[in-house]
Parts: sequence; structure tokens; C-alpha cells
Amino acid sequence: MSRALSAGQITRKPAVHSKDGVVVSQNRIASEIGAEILRDGGNAVDAAVAISFALGVVEPWMSGIGGGGYMIVRHANETSAQVIDFGMCSPAGLQVADYPIVGGVQKDLFFWPAVKDDANVFGARSVAIPGVVAGMGLAHEMFGTRPLTALLAPAIAEARAGLSVDWYCQLVLASAAPHLAQYPGSRAAFLDAAGFPKSSGWVAVEQTRCNLTRLADTLEILAREGTDDFYRGDLADRMVRELNEEGGRHSHDDFAFYKARIVPASEFTYRDHRVFGTPELTAGPTLERVLDILMNWQPKSQGPDAAAYIAYDQAIRAANTERMQTMGDIAHEPVPGCTSHFNVIDRDGTLVAVTQTLLSMFGSRLMLPTTGVLMNNGIMWFDPALGKPNSIAPGKRCLSNMMPTLLEHRHGRRFALGGAGGRKIMPAMVQLVSFLLDFDMGLESAMHTPRIDCSMADVTVVDETMNEEMQAALQAALPSVISAPRTVYPFNFACPAIAEYSAEGNAAVAETMAPWAEAVAE
Repeated sequence: MSRALSAGQITRKPAVHSKDGVVVSQNRIASEIGAEILRDGGNAVDAAVAISFALGVVEPWMSGIGGGGYMIVRHANETSAQVIDFGMCSPAGLQVADYPIVGGVQKDLFFWPAVKDDANVFGARSVAIPGVVAGMGLAHEMFGTRPLTALLAPAIAEARAGLSVDWYCQLVLASAAPHLAQYPGSRAAFLDAAGFPKSSGWVAVEQTRCNLTRLADTLEILAREGTDDFYRGDLADRMVRELNEEGGRHSHDDFAFYKARIVPASEFTYRDHRVFGTPELTAGPTLERVLDILMNWQPKSQGPDAAAYIAYDQAIRAANTERMQTMGDIAHEPVPGCTSHFNVIDRDGTLVAVTQTLLSMFGSRLMLPTTGVLMNNGIMWFDPALGKPNSIAPGKRCLSNMMPTLLEHRHGRRFALGGAGGRKIMPAMVQLVSFLLDFDMGLESAMHTPRIDCSMADVTVVDETMNEEMQAALQAALPSVISAPRTVYPFNFACPAIAEYSAEGNAAVAETMAPWAEAVAE
């Protein structure tokens, strides 16, 4: 059996505990920025807004202001939760003829039929209307307490300094370099003069940085003029012009009519526990369906056994089949008006979970040259084959895999959780929910317990650290099982994060194998 690490190397991340607030994200700098907002008297939503903008700078390939997502908020002492929906949608001028199926399979994230020139994956025609700026603006307007200028200041400072290129950054840049090289803005930011991925020397004094000055300028405009400028001001004018120069079919109205919105979180019970999820075109309804199916299974041990993993696999596959057959923006009325997840709990007990994304790593790979905004490739969420609920069409909301989730254990513990990883997210969330609720695990145990991934139609991937007896039982019960390492690269499993609120205090834990992920106490 091949291993990503030496047989004697063990990698763990401890949970962080605090009597005050906690933050956990996929990047230490962003987590520290959020914790500092809490220390300065901000609430959980203030911290979340600051983290959202910061992540687009310090981990730009995962999410940013050129993307979209969802926030779920449960305020302290409230019995319900609310969702801020800032998901993406296709341009009203999209032409289906721009995405002809040519045979074969597209293998970026979703195994759709391949489209000519990968027009749904790379470049301007893969770009959906972004929602992060509108979503964070709405969250701040409704629930924030600190000035927007204060929440944007840390991201602006990081962008002015530039993205530090360490070993992990070099790995990510190398993985995307051939496509980044096709767009002048992306090439200038992330590649060197010879067109190779930027890299740093072997010693600290030889540190290289990616120049994000234009993004810093854009963030300063948002801090000064407000988030509306992104959709109806000079920033919007420049983005529409540059998208169209690259072959896009975006219009000023696409941006001007975009609106983030607040909707009630879905709420349901699972074995007397409460679950708050994202409704509609997310993986939230599919999580609810999986947990409903799992009610037919009863835990029979102190921790998950082979029977539990078999039950997870079967329930997830059944719910996923229903999802792909029935979910999508079927009415697709024109909308009027690779992913990061983070959690925040403030000292008062307000819980916030946010998932935001560019979809693929570096999204469309297109950084707009004058604004420094790296744009999403949200059009890839649509099935290129016509006649299905999620088929590609103009003015249509994207069916995403995001699902920030809140839990309330029947004994009072509360959790905020979610993850990154495309279709791998939902299987990971099902297992973590079960670990926390069915088996009463602590955060560290839940994060370090082996998981399976059954997001692919023809194979179940098992964490190779699962004991051999359990792996043999899965191989006997499931059609096709392979073992794989839970490692930095490739991404065999989702990248989750969990935070907990209880009478004893708050805690948070980050994904073990995510090099930059970190939990930070207030």
C-alpha cells in the first residue's frame, strides 16, 4: 500500500478552546483577522465579513469577490436561523449555442459531457454573475456593528503586501500555470517573467510575493464607495467591459439587477437533534434527505463501524441520485436584482458558517486586468446536456454543492460546520454530523476519524488509515472500493471545519491535512 507520508509520520491538529469567541478557516491569516475583529468588539457577522474579503486575498484560488456563496447565522438566544443567499447566476445574454457538446467527458470538477474549447470551464464565457460582495454587504447592513471600512482594512493591507509564495502556494500555482498563462492579468499576478509559477528561495530572505495591487485598489473603492459600486458603479462598468472583451456575454443589467437575499434556514430534526441548513439550490436539501434515510439505521457501537459507513454510502448515493434527477433552477426566470469554508462564534454565542467559492481552483482562471478580480467559472455548475432541471440556460441560478450547516445537540451543544471540495462536501458533512450527533464525539475525534467519499458514481474512496478489517467489510458490501491517503494533494476528501458552542466555552478545529487551515481563539 502506498502512502503519502512515511509510515511513522502522524499529522494532527488540536482543537482550540476559548471562553470568548473562536474562528476557524482554511487560512491562518484570515482566521487571525477574524479573531482580531472579535477582540475589537465586533460580533460574529463582523468577523465573517472581514474573513470573507481577506480569503480572496490570502487564498485567492479558492474564493473571492469574483465568486458566490452562502452564510447561515443563528444569533444567540434565538431559536431559528437565517441564510444569506449570495449564490451565482448565469448572464441573461448567455447563448446555449456557445457550449456545444463535442464528445468525451469534462474532468475539472464535474463529469459533465465535454464542451467545445471547455467554454464552460475557462475564460469569460464560464463566468457567472458573482455574489460575494452583495452577500457581505447585506450581512453587514443587517447584522454588522463595525464600519465596513474597518472590516475591509485587513484585506486591503494584505493585498498591498502581496500574496506570500511559500511551498503550498508554489504547489497550487504550478497546478494551474498553463491556464493562468492564457490571461494577461492572471499571468502578471501569479507567474514570473518567463511564464513559470512564481516561487521563493530556500531561505526566508528570498521571499517572493504575488502582486495584488489592483485588487487592493478595488477593495479600497468598496471601502470608500460601498459594495453597491461593484454592481452599479465604475467597478461594474469596467468588469462588464473586460468580460466582453474576453468573449463574455455579460451586461450592465446582469450586475445592476443582482441581489443577495435573506431567507429562513431550513430546519429539521434528526434523532431529537436540530439541524439548520441552506435551502433551495444547495446541498442542504440533499443533507436533509440523507439524514432522513439514515433514520432507518441505528448506531450499535461507541464509534462508527463498518455497518455505519455502509449505511452512509448507501444513503448518500440514494439522495444524490434524487438530487441530480430533480434539482435545478427549473423556472430559470431572469434573476432580478475550489471553495472556502469558515466558522465564527462570538462571545455571546452567535454562530456563523460561511461557504464561498470561485468553483474551480482559480475559477475561470481569468483575472480582470484593471480591477484585479479573479472571476468564477460558475457556468460549469450547469449540465451542458439540455432538457434537464440543471441544464445550462440564460438568467438561471446555479445549483451548487455548498452547504454551511448549524447543529444543536439534544443536550445543548451547538455546532457550525461546512467544507470545501465540490461534490465531496456533502458526504463529508453527513459523516461529521453523524460523528457529532450519533456518537457524541468531541471536535478533535470527529475531525481525525477516517471518512469515506462516495461522490463519484462508480467508486467509494476510503481513508487508508481506516483499519483493515473495516476496509475488508466495505469491500465485501459495496460495488467498488479503493483506499487513498488523506493528504495535501491530490484532494481525495473534502476540507471541513467545525466550531462548537457549549456551556463550558467555545472550541474550533481545522482540517488536519490543509496546510494553511487554522483555528484561532479571540
